[in-house]
Amino acid sequence: MKLPSRQFLHLATGAAALPAVLAVLCLMACASQSRAQGFPTKPIHIIVPLPPGATADTLPRLIGEKLTAKWGQPVIIENRPGFAQNLGAEIVARAEPDGYTLLATPQGPLVISQSLFAKLNFDPAAFEPITIMASLPYVLVVGFGSQITNLQEFIARAKAEPAKLTYASPGVSSSNHLAMEWFSGLAGMKLTHVPYQGAAPALVDVLAGRVDAMLDNAGNVMQLIHDGRLRALAVTSQKRMDELASTPAIAETFPAFVATSWFAVVAPPKTPPTIVNTLSAAMIEALRAPDVVKKAHDLSSTIVASTPYETEVFLKHETETWRKVIQGAGIKLQ
Repeated sequence: MKLPSRQFLHLATGAAALPAVLAVLCLMACASQSRAQGFPTKPIHIIVPLPPGATADTLPRLIGEKLTAKWGQPVIIENRPGFAQNLGAEIVARAEPDGYTLLATPQGPLVISQSLFAKLNFDPAAFEPITIMASLPYVLVVGFGSQITNLQEFIARAKAEPAKLTYASPGVSSSNHLAMEWFSGLAGMKLTHVPYQGAAPALVDVLAGRVDAMLDNAGNVMQLIHDGRLRALAVTSQKRMDELASTPAIAETFPAFVATSWFAVVAPPKTPPTIVNTLSAAMIEALRAPDVVKKAHDLSSTIVASTPYETEVFLKHETETWRKVIQGAGIKLQ
């Protein structure tokens, strides 16, 4: 809601004009509230800046099912990968700020891109935060046919044969890529990065042994680990995961290294607060539903369901964290 200008308020400070000013403010507030009460009246589109299949794609689909049932309006998930996840963010940044086009994304476009790209076609800080859906750690994995069986062997081989070991990621400047570069720097390793258009094709080549390793979020790899198709070498959480109790945390060797993957929903810049709050309340309700909590747990995710204010504070903190990581590791785009 755009408030009257400072000049208008200054001119209207007389006693006779004050009732008119209050009436204008009341009408504007009522109009904004009316829009929120009537929302939504048509399908909502949630843009995911990654290909289908990964945890980042599954979580908004779970929410979408709940919102469709709640509101009787379709919630359509659109996968728009490209430009290091920034394409989808750019599409949403240019959308009408009416709540009908949203972005469900990993951290890349919101807290990482501004520290890597000299120019973006959107302002990450201008999005209206809605909620953090869930978070989960990464797992360092190799194909089960790999001769590397534990973290120390991985580090030792990488040091003995610089740049010979390869690792996959969902793309250049993805959080997976940057986390692996951060870890490599701490461990004194030199690895060769092999970027893909999304986590799914990257995992295919790790499974086939065409790429040696990958640091991917637990939700994408846990079932493959349990099925004996991938071998877990380490996790990136502060402590070991209950599901992988015998797999060490990298922080046990390098205490400074703790990285988590998370997934946020944001609206276009200048979306009215009433609509943002309506969306946030509905999404928090959906995320806390027992069946959604269970499905998220099955993806090795922990539901967060933050409010818009909590989300805003978190995004600011993460922006600064990744800025320091990128600068400290000397990571630059080619």
